[in-house]
Amino acid sequence: MDDVFRAMADPTRRSLLDELFRQDGQSLGALADRFAMSRFGVMKHLRVLEEAGLVVTRRRGREKLHFLNTVPIRLVHDRWVSKYAEPWAAGLGDLKRRLESPMEKVFEIYIKTTPERLWEAITDPDIRSKYSFGARQRTDWTSGSRYELWSPSAPSLLGEGENLEVDPPRRLVQSMVALWGEDVKSEGTSRVTWEIEPVGDSCRLVVTHDQLRDGANEQLYGGWPMILSGLKTWLETGELLTTPGSLLYT
Repeated sequence: MDDVFRAMADPTRRSLLDELFRQDGQSLGALADRFAMSRFGVMKHLRVLEEAGLVVTRRRGREKLHFLNTVPIRLVHDRWVSKYAEPWAAGLGDLKRRLESPMEKVFEIYIKTTPERLWEAITDPDIRSKYSFGARQRTDWTSGSRYELWSPSAPSLLGEGENLEVDPPRRLVQSMVALWGEDVKSEGTSRVTWEIEPVGDSCRLVVTHDQLRDGANEQLYGGWPMILSGLKTWLETGELLTTPGSLLYT
């Protein structure tokens, strides 16, 4: 968290995060055009944000695109805010991002665990329910198979989709159709990709939620920071988050 606070202490870096909040997935050139400094100066600031985990980069052809990663900010929230003021913070934080079509959201987190244990936490229905709003996935985890998202306390299915790619313990790609409310059923099919990379005694987990329509309902992707924060908390401490969202279907 020291790296996060140091990175956000500089006003230029906060402005860069604001720019990515306004429009995610921007190139260095596009970001440099909005600041009265050289491309090299902007690049140095982006590198600090990337090292702190606040920015994640992805190659798209010859371009390197930058995405805002909200997971470290969520971890700060879970440590100091949620215990005291979750309902107030949730109300004040109800902001939407409008991005280029199609929308793509990228989330990154480092977890002190093994790839095998992380894969188990993602695919085991009982473990999954501990950090994913109480929801479980029912499937045989083979490529091309169907899965259902359900909870004993929910009156009907919460979601469904197809396992597009299953490569344990490195990569899982799934289509997703949300069914938990009328406001999300009309959004259609999106895609979620989990990528696990061992780094020393830890794992780098990147979750990419893409194929979202421009202006998609925030319910589809807004819960990822809380889910990944809960996953990290459970794997590293064995404890559960107790924010209202985490307890939704428990």
